[in-house]
Amino acid sequence: MSVAALSIVLLFLLFLFLGAGLWVAFALLGVGVAAMALFTEAPLGLVMATTMWGHSNSWALAALPLFIWMGEILFRSRLSEDMFTGLAPWMNRLPGQLLHVNIFACGIFAAVSGSSAATAATIGKLSIPELARRGYPEKVVIGTLAGSATLGLLIPPSIILIVYGVATEQSIARLFVAGVLPGVLLVSLFVGYVVIWAFLNRKSLPQSDATESSLSFGEKLNRTRRLIPVMLLIVGVIGSIYAGIASPTDAAAVGVVLALLLSWQSGSLTRRTFVDGLMGATVTSCMIAFILAGASFLTVAMGFTGIPRLLAEWIGSLNLSTFTLLAALTIFFVVLGCFLDGISVVVLTASVIMPMVLEAGIDPLWFGIFLVIVVEMSQITPPVGFNLFVLQSLTGRDILTVARAALPFFFLMVAALVLIVLFPSIVTYLPEQM
Repeated sequence: MSVAALSIVLLFLLFLFLGAGLWVAFALLGVGVAAMALFTEAPLGLVMATTMWGHSNSWALAALPLFIWMGEILFRSRLSEDMFTGLAPWMNRLPGQLLHVNIFACGIFAAVSGSSAATAATIGKLSIPELARRGYPEKVVIGTLAGSATLGLLIPPSIILIVYGVATEQSIARLFVAGVLPGVLLVSLFVGYVVIWAFLNRKSLPQSDATESSLSFGEKLNRTRRLIPVMLLIVGVIGSIYAGIASPTDAAAVGVVLALLLSWQSGSLTRRTFVDGLMGATVTSCMIAFILAGASFLTVAMGFTGIPRLLAEWIGSLNLSTFTLLAALTIFFVVLGCFLDGISVVVLTASVIMPMVLEAGIDPLWFGIFLVIVVEMSQITPPVGFNLFVLQSLTGRDILTVARAALPFFFLMVAALVLIVLFPSIVTYLPEQM
């Protein structure tokens, strides 16, 4: 059977499993088993056992449940309320006023949760009713939340960057550092869009809150004081990795301890919130571990069939330029993201895509950030944009209404992609300083 026919058969099998409602992890395992059993003579059981154990028994993966737990702890604390109270006085005089709170609050929470859906849910629960009460247009409130919440995938510590690092054997510490400037770039683009929108739609915005506008500098600082411990937590976790003082796993462990202390100090740490946070982190970590195990076996199975090598050779024979290849991959990942979550997209495609990427001379570290931004775009693309579902549940609006509100931020992410392609140093500058 030709490589094209084999690829089509396995792809059809994958979508058949997923369409039947099978868990992603078991769908990946099923395709791997079919590929090994039908198209190779390798010992199926032995390869499956050694591969799944070998990829699960990884020290780099230890950081994953710890960062997830840190986010779960802060998710159940008063952090979201403190962020709105602390940021609102500073945003009220900017064009767009409190719409900027959505962007900066999502950026801050993204840096401690690492999850796009958690960021959308946490900030949305507080800001949607508050901004609606003050008279802000619902469409732009939803849009800023949908777009800004995707920062949870990029701003370190990012769960998906850990998954990419493990799947492609890249340094997680360097990936974390590489995500900082692109994260700042996206925040800047979002803020710039809101400023321009505010100038063009002045009548749609409510009048500035006189109470908050009249606060003195000292009073503003007093309202922001609760954010200081969280900011120190972010700087401590990321700074220790950047400075080479701690590995991502060490920094994650310290982050959990500090998050527990912050939650206790704010009075939101109870037996129930502790157990709920621990169980939430366990469920999420197990889900990701199952997906990684299934994907690792599928990766090895693909290697035995020779598909990645032959596909890379075929792509190389087309003599595509780097820009053409990246454009094609962008469309491919956005379409795939319409049906799968971001982590599944990364682990499913890593074995097939990386040989092409390396063959084209693309830096795999840079490509990791590129891939995460594209996956961010898929988070606000129907029908399976996770952020769209979260905001749909919070607002009660239909999915297409939420998707239309998020559309400008989709194009802003496209602009960010273009910028990092034209100026790769946006991604590579900080890692090169390590």
